[in-house]
Amino acid sequence: MTDTYYLISDLHIGGDEQLEQVDFLDELLAFLRELEESDEDAELIINGDAFGLWEFTQVEGPAKLDALLDRYPELFAQLQATGREIPITLIPGNHDYELAAYPEYVDRLAEYNVTLEQEVSIERSVGEHVVHVEHGMQEDPSNRIPDFGNPYANPPGYFVNRQITSRAGRLSDRGKYNWLKDIQAVTPMTQIPDWMISNYFYREMSAWLRYAVVPFLLLFNVGVLYVAIFALDWFGLWSAPLTAVLEFLELFGPAGELVRLVLVGNLVLILLLLAIAIPLSVFVRDARKTLRRFGFVRSRGDADPVEKYIDRARAVFASNPRAAVYVYGHTHRPSSTEVDDRLVINTGTWLKRLRRIDPVIGVVPPVFYSSYRLNYFRLSPADDGGVLVEYEVIEKPDPDDETLLQRLLTRSPKQQTPVPARTVVDPAGEFDRQLEETDATTGDDEIPRQPSDS
Repeated sequence: MTDTYYLISDLHIGGDEQLEQVDFLDELLAFLRELEESDEDAELIINGDAFGLWEFTQVEGPAKLDALLDRYPELFAQLQATGREIPITLIPGNHDYELAAYPEYVDRLAEYNVTLEQEVSIERSVGEHVVHVEHGMQEDPSNRIPDFGNPYANPPGYFVNRQITSRAGRLSDRGKYNWLKDIQAVTPMTQIPDWMISNYFYREMSAWLRYAVVPFLLLFNVGVLYVAIFALDWFGLWSAPLTAVLEFLELFGPAGELVRLVLVGNLVLILLLLAIAIPLSVFVRDARKTLRRFGFVRSRGDADPVEKYIDRARAVFASNPRAAVYVYGHTHRPSSTEVDDRLVINTGTWLKRLRRIDPVIGVVPPVFYSSYRLNYFRLSPADDGGVLVEYEVIEKPDPDDETLLQRLLTRSPKQQTPVPARTVVDPAGEFDRQLEETDATTGDDEIPRQPSDS
């Protein structure tokens, strides 16, 4: 009887035009070949969002599988080969929710030795314990399927992806850099405006304009101080600071004069901003209220999104005393978290990861550093009767596609919280966790530190 399981999720394969590109296809094929050649009595579970069906807008329904077969014949051939040796089970996520809505998908995928279970969740036994697996979209208000199995029961996220993500795939190659297709990697979605501003500034803006405004933006914070000094002199309260600044700049000749002109320019800009600040703040506040109402912006009082999955895990554990591990994906943040002597794991994503880093000075846009974390979890019986949870990362070099200006304006990303390479879960015993220096990292500050929250 199978009691060893490999878990991956959020591959997001397929979509319009540039979304067809799969940066990790070679690594995925190699992973599937390793499973094919292994002697384990194991099962591969793909925990939702294997495909980007929402991002296809030129075909509808089961015809989307034909588009996938045409585009990735080697992938389906390898799935077929691997599936002859070990079971492969797929459950729907939100981006491939249509898998749950059309019975035809079950038979078509079975031809490639992939078992599609049209369910929100599945369970597997590991020794005496149970592993509960679900994608996680039902805990996300923007992507919760209101009537699971109904092809027309689409959540707000469906329309966002149809109108924004798929269009990004069609337009991406029109840019100076082919970056717009990476919109799927931006999480949470509220980061998309900042990400687009960042890419416009560092990649699409005319070079002469960018380097003309950089001095003003870098000296903006200094400019705010200059405004205060200027105001003291203007109102006759204290002239010494302004005099000292001007005398100091005169020591540097033409360079000092250039800095003075930049400060004057910033002074004018800040005064203009102050003039429109009040009506602009009213507009921004009203716009945020509208976005919050639609669920695209969180208020400060909202619970941490990860807490929803912890609460869901606790409900699963309470309903089934044998459940030792709760598995979800969806958020693209790999993690391993202890909850009441049990374990909650997030299977992450194989998409490019984007991590926001704010500049060290000035008001220039943030930089989104890209990386890969091609990870999987392996669950098997532990020697002492518990569940052994192993975390592995398939090595893939980071894209390293940040520009020189982006690197100059930001610090390199810091090392992040590691996911344990080995955890033994035994609700009747003690937790055993091991960290290794080679572990991959969660990459997100949202994931709490162990123990007990995710």
